[in-house]
Amino acid sequence: MSTELDTARAEADRLRAEADRLRAEADRLRAEADRMCPETGTETGTEAGTEAERNTDRRKRVDLAPDTVERDLVKLVLTIVELLRQLMERQAVRRFDTGELTEDQEERIGLTLMLLEDRMAELRGRYGLRPEDLNLDLGPLGPLLPRE
Repeated sequence: MSTELDTARAEADRLRAEADRLRAEADRLRAEADRMCPETGTETGTEAGTEAERNTDRRKRVDLAPDTVERDLVKLVLTIVELLRQLMERQAVRRFDTGELTEDQEERIGLTLMLLEDRMAELRGRYGLRPEDLNLDLGPLGPLLPRE
């Protein structure tokens, strides 16, 4: 039992490291897109445009309306949780396919992923969010989450 727990912890650590790597890569790509994409700014080292254009760009990126802050924060957190859930699900399927897991482990992982998906649906419903609301548009990079 201890070995299974150690294996599960090691796998969780590996998944966290992979998620960190993916977030860093997404941040790098977003920065590159911001630098190059005309609708979000201009090339680094050139004039950034008029004050009105800069303010318009800022309003497109961040909406800090006091009445929607809680919902927007929940949307962001649920988006990150959904990304991690999908990554864990893909890893579990990969492990199922390779036969690394016992039948009991497969059942526990499957049940855990189903419960997480149910809880996500409950939280989305509480805040009036649809699954597609959690899929951030990364501009020229496309959506954050794969379309299911």
